[in-house]
Amino acid sequence: MILTIVAMAIGIIAIVLAIVLVVFYNKFQVLKNGSEAGLSQIKVALKKRLDLISQLVEIVKSYAAFERGVFEKITELRSRLSETASAEHVRTIDEQSKNILDKIMVMVENYPNLKASENVTQLMSTVTDVEDEIARQRYTYNNIVQDYNTRRETFPSNMVARMFTFKKLEYLQFEDAVNTRPDGKWNS
Repeated sequence: MILTIVAMAIGIIAIVLAIVLVVFYNKFQVLKNGSEAGLSQIKVALKKRLDLISQLVEIVKSYAAFERGVFEKITELRSRLSETASAEHVRTIDEQSKNILDKIMVMVENYPNLKASENVTQLMSTVTDVEDEIARQRYTYNNIVQDYNTRRETFPSNMVARMFTFKKLEYLQFEDAVNTRPDGKWNS
């Protein structure tokens, strides 16, 4: 009788531990998939930004001399967006595309007729919307990463994270691009 009770207790404990293991594992998978989806949404928004930059360059080039390298750089950035989905990779592309956009903004400021153009005004409004979208997506992504990393580092879920070798996720930080001022020179 005592052996039966002990066997049942061990069985119940094993079942509870298995359920806890599955729950924690599934939560890690949900968060990991959420972070990948969030990063994909940021990549889509960055593609929109690059499309808008191309349109702005087309309009602005009639007012100012543009290096051919600008179009090549935009094309390169678009193709790099479809390569990998690491946060560092996306941050680099964001920084480079933001740099091009900032330089176009400086150029627009230097030409009053261009600045007053309805096409430029509409594109700039759309750029603002896309920048807001990128900021929202980055915020969502970073919240998911924070939840994932916190669970990865706190007991008891950290044991499951170690058992299944869940790696720490990177935050998406764009502060460098936000805090730098455009210099008005094209980098190709």
